[in-house]
Amino acid sequence: MRDSLLIIEDETLLGNELARYFRKQNWETTLVCSLAEAEKYLEQGIEPLVVLSDMNLPDGNGLDFLEQLKGVLNSTEWLFLTGYGSVSDSVRALRLGAYDFIEKPCDLKRLNLLVEGAARSARAQRRLDNQAQEQNNKYSIRMLVGKSKAICLLREMLTQVSQVPFSSMIISGETGTGKGLITNILHYSGTRAKGPLVEINCAALPRELLESELFGYEAGAFTGAKKRHRGLFEQAHNGTLFLDEIGEMDIELQGKLLKAVEELRIRRLGGDHEIDVDVQIIAATNKDLQHEVSAGRFRQDLYHRLNVINIHIPPLRERLDDLRELVQLFIAENNAKSSKNIRVIPDTVTQKLESYTWPGNIRELRNIIERCVLLANSDVFPEQWLQLPNSTTPAAAQMENGVFLPLDGTLTLPDMEKYIIQEVLNRTGNNVTAAARMLGTTRETLRYRVQKYHL
Repeated sequence: MRDSLLIIEDETLLGNELARYFRKQNWETTLVCSLAEAEKYLEQGIEPLVVLSDMNLPDGNGLDFLEQLKGVLNSTEWLFLTGYGSVSDSVRALRLGAYDFIEKPCDLKRLNLLVEGAARSARAQRRLDNQAQEQNNKYSIRMLVGKSKAICLLREMLTQVSQVPFSSMIISGETGTGKGLITNILHYSGTRAKGPLVEINCAALPRELLESELFGYEAGAFTGAKKRHRGLFEQAHNGTLFLDEIGEMDIELQGKLLKAVEELRIRRLGGDHEIDVDVQIIAATNKDLQHEVSAGRFRQDLYHRLNVINIHIPPLRERLDDLRELVQLFIAENNAKSSKNIRVIPDTVTQKLESYTWPGNIRELRNIIERCVLLANSDVFPEQWLQLPNSTTPAAAQMENGVFLPLDGTLTLPDMEKYIIQEVLNRTGNNVTAAARMLGTTRETLRYRVQKYHL
């Protein structure tokens, strides 16, 4: 399909000459003689790549027409022709987003170069718009699958929150519940969808490195800082900064983060001036931050500053009504990726999935479904590859004197330690002495771990 060009020119000879020339350049060219005709043409839903318009027309001014259409033709570039140019007109044209402003008479070859440049700019803008639309579709609220009461309430809340320009929020929930997905939904469905979404895991970096990543640094700020580095606050300007595992951040760094969040102003390490930023903050955690505040591990003022909106994601075991729908979704996704065609799910598979407690939540379910689809050799879901701890196969059975831990990346090392201690306490009726004996440690060490994990 050829690129479309709309020419708005009331001088018949010039208009016909321009239309003839650009048709020879393989443009799909439409010529109109007034703004009324141009408006009627655009009302058909046509969005030309480039508009080449006279400034002064019988029924109005071309700049007024551009201002009237602002926000409608976002991916169209405008070029203006005028018999007499003025500084005020050229300034207004550029302020309204026009690509260029050229006086009559103009050389056709020069005009062609300007039109081609405007076309390249419009194509680039359309590519960006298409990419943004793809992200919006990928992370729409419809991606939050389920019909349980908990998920319906969450969807309703996200619909409301995505429409307001919030400054900061906290998303809480167990590991694997989908805090990252919620962040993407809020960003790409919200008021900053066209801005960047910048993410960082606060538990993945030591304090010094995390500070330099957040705030950036100047050349020579420390050993190895050979050139200036823009921090994540600057990179997220006009967008969203996602701070995952905020509860793991060093308490001294929390003070610097508080200042940045409150003032929306940061200073690079080694820098001598402050930089204004415009970001919304989404902080995620699998910890109870109020308990962390009480224990002195999280700053109370930072907690209250971030906690403008609080969203809690329920664990999968509390929304088992959604399990079948999620299983169907993940099977369909993995069928497409691995060219499989699983269509039949035996009742025994459904029973095992619904009787499991899902410590790794949605992430664990997704990984298990992916494994089963990859290893399937027919259109029937392979029950033998579930390998759940309540499965009847010896390899997956939870033995009386053992604890089953999924080694599929759903549990971190601290999560495993917490899970083991909780399981042993459950088996001993919370008898710390008996639990310490089973774990081969002292009561003091076990008490420390119980307090550490808030068991």
